[in-house]
Amino acid sequence: MISEEEYLAIALSFPNTEQKPHFDRIGVKVIGKRMFTTYWPENNTANIFLSLKAQASFCKKDRSNIYPVPNKWGEKGATTFELDLVSEKLIREALLLAYNDVLLNKKR
Repeated sequence: MISEEEYLAIALSFPNTEQKPHFDRIGVKVIGKRMFTTYWPENNTANIFLSLKAQASFCKKDRSNIYPVPNKWGEKGATTFELDLVSEKLIREALLLAYNDVLLNKKR
């Protein structure tokens, strides 16, 4: 299980990142660029913004606890991670990919 504090510490450990409110969520973005993850405290889930290829790969690893956001954002790579049930290793891998995509200006 990864707590809110742990999740945000991991996301904010990347250089030049900042926390910003995002509707009912907490967003983390690269300063001067776009967001790469949001966290929802109500149910301890995170949406990580991945490429479609990365999304498919992570969803295959744990279909019950990693899945596309059920809307248009999910069709663009936004992927929900159930933080109570997904390993920290997978979370770190996904966040690093999403962060690097922002740095390289890759579209979702």
